[in-house]
Parts: sequence; C-alpha cells; structure tokens
Amino acid sequence: MHNIVLIGMPGVGKSTVGVILAKILGYQFVDADILIQEQEGRLLSEIISEEGVDGFVAIENRVNGSIEADRTVIATGGSVVYGKEAMEHLGRIGTVVYLKLSYEELAKRLSNIKGRGVVLREDQTLMDLYEERTPLYEKYADIVVDEEGLGVEETIEGIIEKMDEGLYKRTDC
Repeated sequence: MHNIVLIGMPGVGKSTVGVILAKILGYQFVDADILIQEQEGRLLSEIISEEGVDGFVAIENRVNGSIEADRTVIATGGSVVYGKEAMEHLGRIGTVVYLKLSYEELAKRLSNIKGRGVVLREDQTLMDLYEERTPLYEKYADIVVDEEGLGVEETIEGIIEKMDEGLYKRTDC
C-alpha cells in the first residue's frame, strides 16, 4: 500500500494541501478528522468537551490506527502524533510528511483555536502546544516540508519533489 500521510500543527493546511495533492496524483483523499466525526457522530469539539483530552486522543488513536487505504492522501488531525499505535500504523501504510511552519506564522493563522476542535489541555497556550508537538512531528516524519513563505502550490511542489527524489529515510517509530 502506498499512501501519503500529512501531519503538522492545526492551521498548516493539511486538508487544503491534501485535497489538491490527491487530485494531482490521482489519489483518493481522507480527512481523518472528518472520519472521527463520522464514526463518533459528534463534532471534534463535542468529543473533546465530553470525553476530555485523553478520551479524544484515545478515539483519534483508534480511528487513525484502523485506516486502510491505498493510493490515498490522508490528512490527519494535529494531535495524531500523541497516538503511538496510530503513527506506527500510518508509517507502515504510507510516507509521513510533516508540514512545518514557524510559531509566528501559525499564531497569525489560528485566531479561533478552541472552535477548531484543537486538543488543548487546561492552561495550555498555543506556544506550549507547538513546543510539545514539534519533536513528535519530527520523530514520525519521513519528509519535512518547511512551508515558511510558501503558498499551497509551492508546498505541494515541495512534497512531490522530495518524494520523487527519495529525500527521506524511514526511521523506526
């Protein structure tokens, strides 16, 4: 099975980039957040509110760990990296691409972080979240695409270029 799995902070454009990338490659597209909402029958923000952060992460880990796809671009939620089993599964079925963006640019894009269904613990700031997740994204990534100053098209070109050149090495999760 070959898939492309997009990971990164909320607001980096995983879903936007994923849809267009899938069209260009002739792949299917799966938005893991929508998959979670469909399977749970609730919005992400409702799941977080009702189940708490840990409950949501467990659901996200289960759903992402059960995705079976081929020739598919999978856009994950930003918190997918908290689920070791899901990340190991996604790494086995595809190439994991980390869409990286600076904290400053991210802060500009995320004005309504709570309304987006972002997994944010009590008293945790966006900077705390960024610092906590960045090492996890780097750990699981086969490819890193730095989006700083890039538009959607240039980001997609960067992904395709790095995949074509084989500029990645899979390391153990």
